[in-house]
Amino acid sequence: MKTTLATVREARDRRWCVLDAGGKILGRLAVRIANVLRGRNKPTYAPHMDEGDFVVVVNADKVILSGKKESNKEYMFFSGYQSGDSRINVADMRVKNPRFIIENAVRGMLPKNRLASVLMRKLKVYAGPEHPHRAQNPVVLA
Repeated sequence: MKTTLATVREARDRRWCVLDAGGKILGRLAVRIANVLRGRNKPTYAPHMDEGDFVVVVNADKVILSGKKESNKEYMFFSGYQSGDSRINVADMRVKNPRFIIENAVRGMLPKNRLASVLMRKLKVYAGPEHPHRAQNPVVLA
């Protein structure tokens, strides 16, 4: 058997997909998004190439976290100065920036190399049900 790799031309055939995050568990949703971004749902998948599709996530503010993670899970930021760390829990982050919750979860599931920043540019997250990508005729992923 011969192993074939996708060419750059084949990898450029990208679709736009819409996922509704309302009522879905964050971890399971992030895995699904990461797989579509990388192109793991395609038969021509190669781990070193960007073959994935664009993903538009709507209703990011309605994503569910299991257990007590809503109040116990914290995101930590560091300014670079002494005692410059700040922490914010998921409930407060949901009010301040609900997009960050999904973007951070997906970023953690992508490879830790230069390809991750390329893949993250194809992720579009919106807090509400409206998005400006209707012209791309996105496919709704169930």
